[in-house]
Amino acid sequence: MGTDPVVALVTTDLTVGGMTCAACVTRVEKRLGKLDGVTASVNLATGRARVSHPSHIGPGELVATVEKAGYTAALPEPPQENERRGEAADEVPGAARQERERLVFTALLALPVLVLSMVPALQFRDWQWLCFVLAAPVAAWSAWPFHTRAVRGLRHSAATMDTLVSLGVVASFSWSAYALFLGGAGDPGMRMPFGLVPSASDGVAHIYLEAAVGVPLFVLAGRYLEGRARRGTGAALRSLARLAAKEVAVRDGDDERLVPIEYLITGQVFVVRPGERIATDGEVTQGSSAVDLSLVTGETEPVEVGPGSAVVGGAVNAGGLLLVRATAVGAETRLARITRLVTEAQAGKATAQRLADSVAGVFVPVVLALAVTVLGFWLGAGADPQAAVTACVAVLVVACPCALGLATPTALMAATGRGAQLGVLVTGPQALEGLQHLDVVVLDKTGTLTTGQMSVARITVVPDGLGRAAALRLAGAVEQGSEHPLGRAVAAYAQRELGEPLPGVAGFRALAGRGVRGRVEGRLVEVLAPEDELPTGLTVDEAAAHTPVLVWVDGVAEALVEVGDVVRPGGYRAVDRLRRLGVRPVLATGDREAPARAVAKSLGIDEAHARCTPEDKAGLVRDLQEQGYRVAFVGDGVNDAAALASADLGIAMGSGTDVAIGAADVTLVRGDIEALADAVRLARRTLGTIRANLVWAFGYNVVTVPLAMVGLLNPMVAAAAMSGSSLLVVTNSLRLRGRPSSPAPVARRRPR
Repeated sequence: MGTDPVVALVTTDLTVGGMTCAACVTRVEKRLGKLDGVTASVNLATGRARVSHPSHIGPGELVATVEKAGYTAALPEPPQENERRGEAADEVPGAARQERERLVFTALLALPVLVLSMVPALQFRDWQWLCFVLAAPVAAWSAWPFHTRAVRGLRHSAATMDTLVSLGVVASFSWSAYALFLGGAGDPGMRMPFGLVPSASDGVAHIYLEAAVGVPLFVLAGRYLEGRARRGTGAALRSLARLAAKEVAVRDGDDERLVPIEYLITGQVFVVRPGERIATDGEVTQGSSAVDLSLVTGETEPVEVGPGSAVVGGAVNAGGLLLVRATAVGAETRLARITRLVTEAQAGKATAQRLADSVAGVFVPVVLALAVTVLGFWLGAGADPQAAVTACVAVLVVACPCALGLATPTALMAATGRGAQLGVLVTGPQALEGLQHLDVVVLDKTGTLTTGQMSVARITVVPDGLGRAAALRLAGAVEQGSEHPLGRAVAAYAQRELGEPLPGVAGFRALAGRGVRGRVEGRLVEVLAPEDELPTGLTVDEAAAHTPVLVWVDGVAEALVEVGDVVRPGGYRAVDRLRRLGVRPVLATGDREAPARAVAKSLGIDEAHARCTPEDKAGLVRDLQEQGYRVAFVGDGVNDAAALASADLGIAMGSGTDVAIGAADVTLVRGDIEALADAVRLARRTLGTIRANLVWAFGYNVVTVPLAMVGLLNPMVAAAAMSGSSLLVVTNSLRLRGRPSSPAPVARRRPR
């Protein structure tokens, strides 16, 4: 029996225009989801759709599908395109400028109408006709975007927030026109009282021009302020984009030429003068300086660099002249990866937001049905038509699914931006939810709790063997291919001690959790962690927290190399903060018992596991999970990838390997373990903010819609409340950008 072929999926981002509420988000997602094999996640705050689709469905078909739903769509332009057109990242976009102009025009016409309608003492003879003349352009031109989007939605059998606003404005203005021309409200000398609660008719039909102008005014003002606030939540991402250099001074021999950054290729040498940003990731070939990494990784202390030092694009050269050889360009740079991670994180949705989107999908049709029911009920009960229309319009205007759609994305944008400033990158809301509920964190030792900047402390050779120099030369040669800090230390020490280039290695192989192997000058050289018993003549200083490795040449043990490491600054404070947050720290390392216990004791960690293979680390994670704990694993090497993937939450050090970072849900960019406590606190604040936003968004409608149905809400007040609800959600999310208060001790949780 045959099986269906596996369909390769690709991911495409689309910029979607015309969305105004969570109902729009749901509609776009559902329309894209009708395509075979396509799933989509749409973000109202960023106006982006992340679409996963089979390769045979092209971007053009995705764009056409969105447009058929009544919205605009396009592939996002690269940042370079915007820069070529001279559009700065913080410049007010054209659409925002048009919104501001429309708002100013609306305010100039609407404010006199509102004042005259709300202050009876100012109502002069025929004031109502002046208000009618001023209100007509507002109801038509100012509210035109709402009308056009409502009609477009009607053509596609869809109802959105714009439908409610448009109907509210049309109903208010139409009733007022009827009252003026046919209901006696146009008589000279007519006065109209104002109240927050609609009043009964006194024989003359009331006019609701204040609602006809107030609804567009408050909605436009709310969306303009909301847009500015939402741009504020994305400030960190725009700051990252501004770190990218636009031009670079390339050195070719003695010649130097200025070229656009996109023309720089790997291997070229470029110049970085004092005060300039480093154009891309590279290695210093000449010069020494202090480099400020604070805007890239959150590292506050400048880092001293010299020949052979790796530098990161976007960092600032604070000292002397540097010549740097480019090692990564374009999308492969560290800054580009950080920006990509932040962007992808903002596209996700928390579990609660998916529920809110489901509710929003049916919200507007339900509100329309309620409005019609209210109108029919009031008229059927013999109430004054004016009161019936007032209640109907208030229901249409006060309902607000906008806040539902903004609850998660605005909080997530603010949190990921703040996280980037703290040196913490999360892959999305699922990672934040995982951080919030952590019980145990398993910590790797080398490169995680320790600096990973190892140095050779002692070398012991076998009597009558190859000798110290020969053994060191072969060990250093094979370790040149290693990514592990221990291997790099051996290679650097060998080259420094011997004062000559090391020979090349053939058939290099990394043995995860054990060491490395390769052929040097025709001899099989292995540098491995020792087994339980050492060969005769070789001993380890058990009192020192050193890591020993055995050098084998053609199957014969020739030397024992002991490598030392130091605990990261702030490590004890970081572990203590985790414990106070209710998270139990556990140490797991492939190193031997003595250094593992020494590091654990210095950091105040009670539980330590030594001589762990990659499988052992993953097994430890599974054992803790089976006991009911939610487990995070923190590591930096290839040998940590299995444990990172097995944990409820994988956390990689930013200084670690690409394999570790790729397997992780969270990356600590600045390479500081203390950032983990910052990440846990940020996650808890973010999820708390999202819950508060959703409670407000649901609670607002639960309270205000019934008030409008029973006639206790003036349509103009309803419009102000509706706009204010969205603004309140965005403003609440913006609080995440500030510095949190000091943490209070939290009791340790029991296993679930």
